[in-house]
Amino acid sequence: MGKIAFVFSGQGAQYPGMGKELAQVSPAAKAVFDLADAIRPGTSEQCFNGTKEDLTITSNTQPDMFAVEVAAASALLEAGVTPDVLAGFSVGEISALGFSGAVSVEDAFRLVCRRGELMQIASNEVSTGMTAVVKLPPEKVEELAAAAEQVYPVNYNSAAQTVCAGLSSSMADFRAAVKAAGGRAIPLKVAGAFHSPFMHSAAVGLVEVLAPMEFKEPNYPLYSNVTAQPYEPGKFKELLSKQLENPVRWQAIVENMAAAGVDTFIEVGPGSTLTGLIKRILPDATALNVEDAATLKSAVEAVKG
Repeated sequence: MGKIAFVFSGQGAQYPGMGKELAQVSPAAKAVFDLADAIRPGTSEQCFNGTKEDLTITSNTQPDMFAVEVAAASALLEAGVTPDVLAGFSVGEISALGFSGAVSVEDAFRLVCRRGELMQIASNEVSTGMTAVVKLPPEKVEELAAAAEQVYPVNYNSAAQTVCAGLSSSMADFRAAVKAAGGRAIPLKVAGAFHSPFMHSAAVGLVEVLAPMEFKEPNYPLYSNVTAQPYEPGKFKELLSKQLENPVRWQAIVENMAAAGVDTFIEVGPGSTLTGLIKRILPDATALNVEDAATLKSAVEAVKG
């Protein structure tokens, strides 16, 4: 076996009940939820018993996702599965940041709480939406987005899937153009145009939040959404704020990890969206996910034998 990557889920994967089993079977996971509740009371209750509507509100989604993701990663570590490298998709990058040790889990959780609030505020400023485009190469999606009014490619997920964000008023025409070009456009149920220029005010706000924070060398190399390369010393504040209004280069991150020797990817957190993308990018890679007791057990067995 080559190197192991822990990859942390992105917004949109959340669901009611997420993380509950992990807290029941893993003391390390429960400790993460206890920490989250101490800083943001009700976080575990929201994860375990909240409604789908509650979990869709960005200011709730992000701290809740963080808690589940770090809990899943901590449960794996407790079971003797150690990563060689880390990456997270959008909000997952903040979870990975806290798990990496570059900052404390407490500081990373406070950061993700404020990040969610800032992105919620930015989302409320103008009516926007996001659409996943499949069956078209990224270059064609870029061309179609450039022809639309304020529509931007924001997630480069795989060779055949690119997500775009933009004005709600532009989305119907954009989706029609995608269909005419032979692609398929799938509207996403998210609360804003994440990773686009519409998040500029949130990025500016995050600069202020990051200013007093101190970062150190992470325990595991952490790949940046903006550069698709491991963070360099002194770049955390700059890249974490830029991340909000720049595309997530997921395909490049996965390919760069593989080039560095990673052949096993474990998605930590709700759902298996990243697992599916990784299998499309690297069909021969081992892609697992950990979100509950059963997937934790099977991932540990797969890695440790």
